Amino acid sequence: MAIAQNSQDNIDFEHPNWKDKPFMFPERTIRIGTSFSGIGAIEYAFKRLGLNTEILFAGDIEPNCKKAYFANYRINEESWHTDIHQFNAKPFRNQVDLFVGGAPCQAFSIVGNKLGFEDTRGTLFREFARVVKECRPKVFIFENVQGLFKHDGGRTWGVIYNTFKDFCKYDIHFQLLNARDYGIPQTRERLYCVGFRKTTDFKYPAPIELQYRMYDFMQDYTASKYYSAEHKCKVLTPYPERFDGLAAGNLEPRFDEFVFPVEEVRDKYYLSESVARYVLAGGTKNFKTSTKTDLDVARPLLQSMHKMHRAGVDNYVTYKKDKGINGIRKLTPRECMRLMGFRDDYNIAVPDTAAYMEAGNSIVVDVLIAILKQMDITQYGIDNAQ
Repeated sequence: MAIAQNSQDNIDFEHPNWKDKPFMFPERTIRIGTSFSGIGAIEYAFKRLGLNTEILFAGDIEPNCKKAYFANYRINEESWHTDIHQFNAKPFRNQVDLFVGGAPCQAFSIVGNKLGFEDTRGTLFREFARVVKECRPKVFIFENVQGLFKHDGGRTWGVIYNTFKDFCKYDIHFQLLNARDYGIPQTRERLYCVGFRKTTDFKYPAPIELQYRMYDFMQDYTASKYYSAEHKCKVLTPYPERFDGLAAGNLEPRFDEFVFPVEEVRDKYYLSESVARYVLAGGTKNFKTSTKTDLDVARPLLQSMHKMHRAGVDNYVTYKKDKGINGIRKLTPRECMRLMGFRDDYNIAVPDTAAYMEAGNSIVVDVLIAILKQMDITQYGIDNAQ
């Protein structure tokens, strides 16, 4: 049995102005827990929204993710789990307002026709579902690749859906959302499954017009209407009247605004002439790219593969450097982070190779922001006085 995949009926086209929707209880604190936490996309979404949060637990098996996470968020060692198989979420029962994760869904071994929790044995998704069952969050968000819908003729998604619905006993909503529809110039379509402990009339946020190009997020690119020559920075804002104030540092950016310094990119990110010819020729079976560079909308930033960084692959940019050298270069880790919705205050605390992998594995912050705004996550928080 396959579950119906995707429907535009799940999108709230009747109320497209979710960006301007105020939070009902902006003073409340949202208690969050995450597994497969990566570099903390949901945590950073709350930071950009300016909401109060308390991190109850987080965890990831990758040591560099832990290093990055601890460099950016307030958490103690006891609240971190490295192996989700060993994590006991029962002490957090009914204390978590929002639980988020993107469990890697390696091929399921379907057993019989139960299409539920028993058919997930041996998979990391089973552990994600177990944590939901144990801690009973008010809301959870499960993010994964779009191919999950089609895997095994839809049966894999049937297993996951029925596990959330029948084993965890949550009201389940799901939809494919693309980052380019929510403010980030990257073609990155992912499944966003939202579960509510109580039956909820929820629809996903409507797409918004994409105002920015990939080049607007580049470190050394100045030929942009968002560039301020006076302040040597780019101000990505949908509100032109705020441009000068943000450039001068006199305003705090809204959740949907970015202010980036413009600076020269280090030589190590430029490809040698021979490597550039190799890339533009199409690569090999292990390293494929397109001869097209300088895209308006980036191709998906991918995780590390074959011991090579992948976050910048297929997104090479070419233009004249300040030193007068024409060339082709890969994206820098900072640019990759920007294209995932992380502002420059995010501390890249790991080497480049790890940073590329972390960017490619992350959830796009701006899509999470849209979902949090749409559902008004503050209604699930607690009063600070409690």
